[in-house]
Amino acid sequence: MVMTVRKILEEKGRDVFSMHPNATLVEAAQEMAQRRIGAVVLISDGGDIAGVLSERDIVRMVGTRGPDCLSDSIGSVMTVEVVTCSEETTVNEVMETMTRKRFRHLPVIQGGKLVGMVSIGDIVKRRIEDAEREAEEMRSYISASV
Repeated sequence: MVMTVRKILEEKGRDVFSMHPNATLVEAAQEMAQRRIGAVVLISDGGDIAGVLSERDIVRMVGTRGPDCLSDSIGSVMTVEVVTCSEETTVNEVMETMTRKRFRHLPVIQGGKLVGMVSIGDIVKRRIEDAEREAEEMRSYISASV
């Protein structure tokens, strides 16, 4: 059975925390810490995805510019060329995209709307579950053959 993003979202939920690009980096860092998330989707006034901000983006800015950058708007730092996936995207396709593009969070778009977010942690969890299931099926097959 091919595992898709839809199945992951059905199991983990579809809630996505978002902010406006005018918010500051310190506000984003506080929200991300409180919610224990590694990225936030930025939504424009029109309701479209304006960008994504990750914890790496914040660390990179603090590392290069110092703590004064925390008063800057998210919009000045966010990734604006957002790569997304759909609910039909397979786990393998998500893994390839995340590896090739070197990021750990992928917004999920369906019908032009943001419907979820998957992380590398979600993908690794799914792959481990699949490997454990396959190993159990193999053990069952071998013990039934003996």
